[in-house]
Amino acid sequence: MDNSVKVLLVEDEEKMRELIKIVFRKENFVIIEAVDGKQGMNLFRTNSVDIVILDIMLPEIDGWTVCREIRRTSNVPIILLTARGEEFDKLFGFELGADDYLVKPFSPKELMARAKALLRRSEVKVNDAASYFKFGDIVIDRLSREVTINERIISLTNKEYELLYFLGSNPKIVFTREQLLLKVWGYEQYGDPRTVDTHIKKLREKLGEYSSYISTMWGVGYKLEVPK
Repeated sequence: MDNSVKVLLVEDEEKMRELIKIVFRKENFVIIEAVDGKQGMNLFRTNSVDIVILDIMLPEIDGWTVCREIRRTSNVPIILLTARGEEFDKLFGFELGADDYLVKPFSPKELMARAKALLRRSEVKVNDAASYFKFGDIVIDRLSREVTINERIISLTNKEYELLYFLGSNPKIVFTREQLLLKVWGYEQYGDPRTVDTHIKKLREKLGEYSSYISTMWGVGYKLEVPK
C-alpha cells in the first residue's frame, strides 16, 4: 500500500475523529478532516484524495447528499459511517454509490482493514485481455466500465459493476459469499456476507428481464451464465 494515501474524513464527533486519526496515522496515511458536510464537500473539491470516510448524520449537509455530489464527478472509494443499521439505509447508501458501510460502534482497526481493501480494489490493472465480455444481450466493457443491454447503458454503482465484472470474468463458476467478499471487496476477515446479497439484489433489479443470468446456488453462492 502506498504510504502517501490521502484520506478525507468527514465526521462531526470529535472523539471518533481522533480515534480514526490515531489508527490511520500509524499507517502513515494523510488525514484531511471536516466537521460537517459543507466543509467536507469544499475540501473534496480543493484536494486530491484517495478515499473518503463519510459520516451520514452531519451538520449543514448530510452524508447522503455529500456522497451523491462526490459521485457526480469521481469514482473515489467511499465508506459510510452511521449509527443506523437498517437494511434500507445500507441499500440507499449503495444506491448512491458508496462502496462500503460501517455501523457505529466499530473498531477503527476494522475501518482501516476495509479502507485498505477498497484501495487495493481501486487500483487499475491493465492487461492485454479482451476489452469486453458478452453474455447473450449483456456486454460488460472493462475499459469504459460500462454495462449495456441491447446497446442501452445500464447505470451501476462501482461495486455493482465490479461484482458483475468479476462474475463475468469467471462464467459458470459458483462463488461463495465469502469468496466474493475477498475477490470483489478484498475482505478476508471483516466482511458481512449480507453485503453480497444486497448487491446481487440490486444488480438483478437493474438487469430487469435478464436478472436470471445471475444464478443462485442455494446453500453455496452465485454464478453468471446465460440461461439455456
